[in-house]
Amino acid sequence: MQRTSPLAAVQTPKNAGVLSCRMLDPVKEPVSQAEFVVSDAMGRKVVSGGTDPFGAFVTTMPAGRYQLALSAEGYIPHRATVTVEENVLTSLGEVTLQVARLPKLPKPGDWEIEPTHSSIAFTVRHIGLARIHGRFNSFAGVVRIADPVERSAMHVVIDAASVDTNFRMRDDYVRSAEFLDVERFPTLEFYSERFVHKGGSRWAVTGALSLHGVTRTVTLDAEYLGIGNGLQGEVRAACLARTELHRDDFTVSWQKMLARGIAVVGQTIGVELDVQIVPKG
Repeated sequence: MQRTSPLAAVQTPKNAGVLSCRMLDPVKEPVSQAEFVVSDAMGRKVVSGGTDPFGAFVTTMPAGRYQLALSAEGYIPHRATVTVEENVLTSLGEVTLQVARLPKLPKPGDWEIEPTHSSIAFTVRHIGLARIHGRFNSFAGVVRIADPVERSAMHVVIDAASVDTNFRMRDDYVRSAEFLDVERFPTLEFYSERFVHKGGSRWAVTGALSLHGVTRTVTLDAEYLGIGNGLQGEVRAACLARTELHRDDFTVSWQKMLARGIAVVGQTIGVELDVQIVPKG
């Protein structure tokens, strides 16, 4: 039995058309959860989203001429110019994404975090509105790169008293027994337990984080940025890692509510590590 295309029933608004595309890998398998961005002639984003389990997307948008960017982790981005016509389905058909060349990994051996070009930052919601941004100014870390890389190990130590939110009174309060209690717990420490390659430049680093006298397992969502040379010719490798912590998991549970029932400090803390490592010694 011949079935009617579901697009036949789509009612497009006036002066609008439909754009569709299907992304495949080099062996013609669909690339799901890929991203697409459609921009106008001025470079302003008009619409964006992700592909479905079949590697496809369908979107309604104003008629006009656009730039389309397709991207997925581990693949070379694809760009095209498309013209969407009023009340017409514009289909790019199947687009094959080519596998990107993986960045060169650091050589096996002992590496250390270079603090001058690294940062450990955090954000926390304030009174249910804006975010407070902070960082730790004093930290150290070593990474033992193994072969294979999945067997590597990492140890990071952070000076809790070096917390800095750009407001001295708030910093003193964060150092107090109400929050980090730096006199009893002077450091935060992370010991990795495993490195897992998630494809392309993405890695998951799972380990034990000790904070406020409590140790919990956390996973860093890491992006390896590659390897290069500094101004003095020294070898450097870089990565960006993020995770989210829940204060109650580490018994940092102080809270004060506003009159309208909104918490002064959010329960979750976003953590971002922007790190460069150099060969130890």
